[in-house]
Amino acid sequence: MTPELRDKLIAGLKTGSIVPYLGPGVLADVKNAATGEPIPADSDSLIIAMNNGKPMAPKLMYEFPLAAMNVELKRGRSTVTRFLNRTYGDTIWTRRAVHDWLKEIRPAYVIDINRDTQLQDPYAATPHTVIVDIARLGGTDFRYKLYSWDGVTYQRAQAINPALPILFKPMGTPKPEPSYIASDADYVDFITELMGGFSIPPVVKALRKGKQYLLMGLRLNRDTERMVMSDMIYAAAEPAGWALIQEPTDKERRFCKKQGLELIETDVFDFIGAGVLA
Repeated sequence: MTPELRDKLIAGLKTGSIVPYLGPGVLADVKNAATGEPIPADSDSLIIAMNNGKPMAPKLMYEFPLAAMNVELKRGRSTVTRFLNRTYGDTIWTRRAVHDWLKEIRPAYVIDINRDTQLQDPYAATPHTVIVDIARLGGTDFRYKLYSWDGVTYQRAQAINPALPILFKPMGTPKPEPSYIASDADYVDFITELMGGFSIPPVVKALRKGKQYLLMGLRLNRDTERMVMSDMIYAAAEPAGWALIQEPTDKERRFCKKQGLELIETDVFDFIGAGVLA
């Protein structure tokens, strides 16, 4: 990556013409404050953490939603929710490079498919809106919840103020109310509603038109994350943006080309100028 391209991407993130899209890789240097263990963020580490530190059957290790569906069928949906609450809501994690870097840039619109609160915390001093998608919930045409932060507390909101930062957490967060897209059944319903346009607020539908995206810490080998990303960036500019992927696979190369994403073959930590700290 040339210095000129890096400067262009950072300038776009600051002005809002480029939207950061955060995947599990941005959490690679986040540790348990008490034990030093890494935060479970990617599919494999989440499955192993959910299964008390042991791998599950090979067919379930393919993707976290499959493993979560297996647990849900055997022990109930609440078991998966309790695991995610314990992992992301009750455990104290260190703050590390990517989110502190974003804190300085303070993008006006961020998409974060992780379920932790590392993105929300740097915005605590600034009023903002959090969007959390929901699945398998009847009685509403809106497949999301809105929360407004006034600098002190979160409150349920009915509308988005586009003048304030928007943090989109489609897969959920424990704060202010625990809610997650996790199991295969969640994803089937969520992606169906996402394709129909019911999982994205009207303000965001208007805001995202013509935007470009910078995929940070997101591998594109798994179908679920590819489907979600494709719909989340609908109506993007041409080209749609860039993907920071070190040593991309042929599958990732083909997918990025199809989506109009330019591959930048470097790690997100190299891009921001910080190594993954031990």
